[in-house]
Amino acid sequence: MNLNIAYLVNQYPKVSHSFIRREIFGVEAYGIQVQRFSIRSCVDELVDQADISEVEKTRVILEHGLLGLLPSLFRTVAQRPFTFINALHLAWCLGKNSEKGVLYYLVYLAEACVLLGWFKESGVKHVHVHFGTNSTTVAMLCQALGGPPYSFTVHGPEEFDNVHLIALPEKIKRAKFVIAISSFGKSQLYRWTCFEDWSKIHVVRCGVDKSFLSETLSPIPDDPQFVCIGRLTEQKGHVVLLQAAHQLIREGRSFKLILVGDGELRPQIEYLIELFTLQNHVEITGWCSGAEVRAHLIQSRALVLPSFAEGLPVVIMEALALGRPVISTYIAGIPELVESGINGWLVPPGSVDALADVIRLALNSSVHELAEMGKLGAERVTKFHNSDIEAYTLANLFLTKEVY
Repeated sequence: MNLNIAYLVNQYPKVSHSFIRREIFGVEAYGIQVQRFSIRSCVDELVDQADISEVEKTRVILEHGLLGLLPSLFRTVAQRPFTFINALHLAWCLGKNSEKGVLYYLVYLAEACVLLGWFKESGVKHVHVHFGTNSTTVAMLCQALGGPPYSFTVHGPEEFDNVHLIALPEKIKRAKFVIAISSFGKSQLYRWTCFEDWSKIHVVRCGVDKSFLSETLSPIPDDPQFVCIGRLTEQKGHVVLLQAAHQLIREGRSFKLILVGDGELRPQIEYLIELFTLQNHVEITGWCSGAEVRAHLIQSRALVLPSFAEGLPVVIMEALALGRPVISTYIAGIPELVESGINGWLVPPGSVDALADVIRLALNSSVHELAEMGKLGAERVTKFHNSDIEAYTLANLFLTKEVY
C-alpha cells in the first residue's frame, strides 16, 4: 500500500532542523509519500541549500496571516457543526489550563481547520509531528475535527518543563504512537503515561546520513581551536563557557573558540567577550550552512556544548561522526552517546571550574589521543545514529501501527 502521510512542524525548514529533513528523506526512501506542512515560515534565516530546496515542498498555514485562517474556519463550522463544537470544547479546556490562554488555542483550532481541508484535498492518512508543543496541539485538534490520526516526536526539554501546561498526557492519550529520541526521553514519557499506554512509546533516535558516516576521518588539527554550535540562548551554557575561557586565558593558555549560531543572547555574549578581553580568542560566526558547520568541526580539536537543558543535540552526533571528541554535560540523553573519558568529556552543568578543567585536558591531550577518542565516537554514532536505520524504524511504525 502506498501510504500518504504528512509531517507537521512549527517551523520547517529551519536552520536547526536538518535532522527532520534527513528523517523525511529516509522515510520517503522506504516508499512512503511525505507531504510537508509548517505552521509558520522562517525562510529568511535559511542558509543551507538543502533547506532552501525544501521551501517549495512545504505549505505554510500562516502564510497569509491570521485572517487567512478565516475561510477554512467558516467552512468547517458550516460543514461539520457538531464536530466543530466538540473540538471547540477541547480547545477551550486545553486553553484554560495552559500558560498562553484560551485565545491562543482558538487560533490553534483555526489552524487545524486549514489543515483539515488540506489533508482531505491531498489524501493524507496520517500526520506525524515533531515537538510536543503547539504543532502537536494543532494536529490533535485536527483529529478532533475528523482529521487523520497523529503521532509525534518528543525532543525535550521544553515538553518536560511544561508537561501540564501543554497537555502532554492528553496528547499521548489521543496519539496513535509517540516517539522519544533517547532512552531518557522515553523514561520521561513513561512518567506522564498510564502503564497501559506504555506500548505506544518508542525510541527513534535522530541521526546523521551517509555524508557524515562515510567521511574519512581527518587528522585532528594542531591548532588549539574549539567550536560551540547552537542557538545563542541561556540554556546552551555560553556564559559558563566564556567564564571558563576567561579563567584559562588568565592562566596563560592560548586557544581559539568559535561560536557558531545566533540568538537573543548575542548582545550579552558580545558584552562578556569585551568584559573578559576575549576579542582575540572568541569569534561569533552567526548561522552557517551545513557545509560551513562541517568545516568548523573539522578545523577544531573538539566540540564544546555546555548546555543546561537539551534533548540529544544532533550536532554532537555530527562532531563524533567526523572524529571530533565532545565536551558536554551530564544531562538528558547526552550520556547515552558521549562517554566521559572515552569519546569526550562530561561535566556537571553550570560548573565553570569543571568545564575549564576538561578544556585544559583537551588542550594537554596529544592529537593521537584525541583522534582515538574521535574514532570511538564515530563508531558509536554509526551504530546508534544512522539516519537510514532510524528512518526504517519509523517507517515500519507508520506501516504497522494501522495509521491508515
